[in-house]
Amino acid sequence: MLMTTTQSVEGKRVLRYHGVIAGEAILGANLFKDMFAGIRDMVGGRSGTYEKELERARTIAMQELEDKAREIGANAVIGIDIDYEVLGKDNGMLMVSASGTAVTIG
Repeated sequence: MLMTTTQSVEGKRVLRYHGVIAGEAILGANLFKDMFAGIRDMVGGRSGTYEKELERARTIAMQELEDKAREIGANAVIGIDIDYEVLGKDNGMLMVSASGTAVTIG
């Protein structure tokens, strides 16, 4: 499945637009990870814990986007936009949302 942030694919034509689709992932970090990430942040290091969770959430959202595109007969998703939000009490949840236009290209 071709997935791109661009509105077109060089050398290909959009034969059919299937519509806008989205994939979301909401993950919560556990208490111990939060504590260690907080300590690392205080001493100026990178928070590997949050970076891994962010990557995991993005992967899930993109996979969901791809799965939805396949379900409706598309062979590509163009114009992908990825958004990030923190949710929940004390911002304890991470949400990643990926959206784009499912198309058939040829």
